[in-house]
Amino acid sequence: MTEQDKEKYMRRCFALAEKGSCNVAPNPMVGCVIVCDGRIIGEGYHRVFGGPHAEINALSSVRPEDLPLLRESTVFVSLEPCSHYGKTPPCALRLINEKVKRVIACNADPNPQVAGRGMRMLQEAGIETGLGLLEAEGRRLNRRFFTFHEKHRPYIILKWAQSSDGFIDGEDEKPIVISNDITKALVHKMRAENMAIMVGTRTALKDNPKLHTRRWYGKNPLRIAIDRNLRIPANYHLYDGSAETIIYNGIKNDGICRKLDFNQDIIPQICDDLYKLGIQSLIVEGGKQTLDSFIEAGMYDEMHIEVSPMEIGKGTRAPEINFPPNAEMKKYGNNRIYVINA
Repeated sequence: MTEQDKEKYMRRCFALAEKGSCNVAPNPMVGCVIVCDGRIIGEGYHRVFGGPHAEINALSSVRPEDLPLLRESTVFVSLEPCSHYGKTPPCALRLINEKVKRVIACNADPNPQVAGRGMRMLQEAGIETGLGLLEAEGRRLNRRFFTFHEKHRPYIILKWAQSSDGFIDGEDEKPIVISNDITKALVHKMRAENMAIMVGTRTALKDNPKLHTRRWYGKNPLRIAIDRNLRIPANYHLYDGSAETIIYNGIKNDGICRKLDFNQDIIPQICDDLYKLGIQSLIVEGGKQTLDSFIEAGMYDEMHIEVSPMEIGKGTRAPEINFPPNAEMKKYGNNRIYVINA
């Protein structure tokens, strides 16, 4: 098998893994392909949190007449097979029991419960192993999972929409619609793919947002608001119980309210608390003050900036950032979305 063939099969693993993007968190997205003599005899991906992992689904897809081929097969998987009992038995053990010939994984699992044990189990059972194929692409696929385990904080995406003249809002209290129908759906897709979404007090008061995924499939993210003095009225959507919610404030710990020390920088406090809660990814959709707080703290991994051709003229300025010449850009209708990595 050539190196080009190996990369082709691993990229197929990536494509399969992405099918679970809205359903598997806090688990990573994983795809698996089983190959024998240049033919794929089984493939699968982790479909939903708590369900069978990619390797198990791939093995289950092998036709009965092809089962004898497993002993001569190479199993490609986008992340090291797990070695511990969690919601499901260890995938490494199942591969050993099936007596597959070889396992090639893209990335080692950063989860301390695995962290190399899966590959060692396979090696000790006499199975050939390989690790690191298309490693950078695999890390990009599971960037939320890796950031959470390596940096002990959520993967943070700053997101806003602005006019062509650099405003995110007008002067009065009436919200201005900058996004179009396509980009609104993409925002909801982003919500479904991440575990939490945050707004500041002013955005919550002005827009009374639901922060749901109405325009996409998948579960609603954890809703978070920063509301130091608990100014958001109890009849607003954030208090309606339709999705799990946290109100970070400086007054009380009670129900959905969690108290912070506003005499110190609250960004590290929030990130630390979300890490303890197991929240691996966070979209910050707040207004300028909230966004600037994360930018000034250097606490972000991506920016998603939607730019509309409309002009507002005066009001609240968008965060001032440099658009690098290599920033990813896609056009949706008349609007453009730029993705900038930290």
